[in-house]
Amino acid sequence: MSHPAVELDGIWKRFPGVIANAGANLTVRPGTVHAVLGENGAGKTTLMNCLAGVYLPDEGAVRIDGNEMKFSSPADALAAGVGMVHQEFRLVPTFTVAENVVLGSAPRLISRTEINKSVAELAERFGFSAEPDRPIWQLSMGERQRVEILKALWRDARVLILDEPTAVLTPQEAEDLGRVLRQMVSEGRSVIFISHKLDEVTSFCDEATILRGGATVAASVDIHDVDSADLAELMVGESEKSTEANAERTTGMGDVVLSVDHVSVIDSRGLKAVDDVSIDVRAGEIVGVAGVAGNGQRQLTDAIAGLESCLSGTITLLGDDLTTAPPRARFGAGLAYVPEDRLGVGLAPKLPITENAVMRDYRQMSRGPILLWERAKEFSARLVEAFEVKVGRVEDRLASLSGGNLQRLLLGRELSSSPKVVVASQPTRGLDVHGVAAIQRLLIEQRDQGVGVLMVSEDLDELLVLSDRIVVMSEGRVAGVFDPREATRAEIGAAMAGVS
Repeated sequence: MSHPAVELDGIWKRFPGVIANAGANLTVRPGTVHAVLGENGAGKTTLMNCLAGVYLPDEGAVRIDGNEMKFSSPADALAAGVGMVHQEFRLVPTFTVAENVVLGSAPRLISRTEINKSVAELAERFGFSAEPDRPIWQLSMGERQRVEILKALWRDARVLILDEPTAVLTPQEAEDLGRVLRQMVSEGRSVIFISHKLDEVTSFCDEATILRGGATVAASVDIHDVDSADLAELMVGESEKSTEANAERTTGMGDVVLSVDHVSVIDSRGLKAVDDVSIDVRAGEIVGVAGVAGNGQRQLTDAIAGLESCLSGTITLLGDDLTTAPPRARFGAGLAYVPEDRLGVGLAPKLPITENAVMRDYRQMSRGPILLWERAKEFSARLVEAFEVKVGRVEDRLASLSGGNLQRLLLGRELSSSPKVVVASQPTRGLDVHGVAAIQRLLIEQRDQGVGVLMVSEDLDELLVLSDRIVVMSEGRVAGVFDPREATRAEIGAAMAGVS
């Protein structure tokens, strides 16, 4: 009897304050495409990183073809026949396709013509269209993904891990990938397919393992025995109505303060990341936006803040059409924005705490180009105290703050302007229990003061507790609107997965 291609037995992986994998198990048969499913934060990518040699498990066993392995690096895993294509590609933009494919594995002296010929033959064997002498920077995201797959095949990977492989693909490219996967498994290779698109899972895969909270809740489910709705319910858990009450209200809802009307936004690939989305937010209301990452949430919130242009539709704030207004005009009109990228878009990590705290009110804190340092320090000290940001000195570098304190500083800076609308994207991601509670409390306080809040979160439990309404986004569109007091996790999870 042949051994499984992959066995992960009782894998535990802990990070400070987080248990990413809690005794997870996975068995993959040779010659199959095996899906690994779960909500955001379920531990899928961490588990695959343990298999691919990126992380060393704290506990548990990794077996390849029945042999127990301890990988100390991705190179060790590749030598054992395990390759991983990550969501973020690892290619040299100025090198050609062929140079990237053979980089680090070719003899020191080799003919460029021979390399191009060999890579072209490999691509043709698996049904890829590839131009070996084209530089990477000229390729689309889908073409770059093919290069990453060719890199693993060049090294004769017998197990290929694809992490959200269709997130950067057009529908036609996704179909092409499905054909490539069938060719690979026909040669006896095994593919592990991490995805949230259940229609693709049911089309491409043979079996599925579902993770929840870092643990395996369903192992090696035969895809032919289930449908997308069954998989969605397994991903999100029991289908009973949520028993956690919506946070107790102290005010009623008022007029519409933010209106997103039939808005579409084009992404960097020229595709519609947001497709004809309409959402209204009322004063004194928290509207939650649910969805698996990469379904247009970031582009939607950036468009509301003026960081992305709208292809069509209108964005109205307090009755004023601000669709083409610059970000400063929107902030002046009463909008506060907490982006998901707190370091980079929200805060400047190389600047002191003080300068980050006064960014929104910089003109009131300066005389011409000169920052009035004492005034800025006084403002920063008041903000830090009001929002309980734990700092040494306000003159310290921003890098001295923990994740929770960074988020308190960012949210505090935005709320200090007494906004009428708050758009918060992933405001509690990566925080510990106390940090999460503090940020949620601030958002509830804003709601109770009559502010309209649009909150994007990948944590469905959080949305069920805080939201007055939940809008689900899938493939850039509104896939459903739910009352959190009535909807089941299974109903919302199915909409998140694109299941009607």
